[in-house]
Amino acid sequence: LLAVEPVPLTVWEPACGPGAIVGVLRASGRAVCATDLVDYGCHDSAARRDFLMEREAPAGVPAIVTNPPFKLAQQFVEHARSLVPQTYMLMRLAFLEAERRRSLFDGGDLARIYVFSRRLPMMHRAGWEGRKANSGMAFAWFCWDFARNVRAEIRWDQ
Repeated sequence: LLAVEPVPLTVWEPACGPGAIVGVLRASGRAVCATDLVDYGCHDSAARRDFLMEREAPAGVPAIVTNPPFKLAQQFVEHARSLVPQTYMLMRLAFLEAERRRSLFDGGDLARIYVFSRRLPMMHRAGWEGRKANSGMAFAWFCWDFARNVRAEIRWDQ
């Protein structure tokens, strides 16, 4: 994502989990406000923060970068729209398929989708010690720009 998108230097990761995305963002020099509903041990984060109950973004934060819980992905996108001008979400490519989510794509603010041509390693719950297998699911970065009306592009990773 960072190699192809101009992600702002200050971002909010509201579903930070153990901090995988937070670590990459901070290593790139970005300031990250990391929060989550549950304390998964992410360094320098705030737990017991329900993103869907937040009424404003942290001060000075213009963008959200997150991998939302699958069952709440639509709500995360809809809520992000009311909080920040830009949102980048790592989600299953199948997110495009549901008719009930069509309004998230027809509004003119979905800017780009970056499809992973290779499968991502299986993501397991915190504390999983078993074998890490490739997922059978396709993933993509979905990039919304709520401040502009744009025509969505689909791109593939290199």
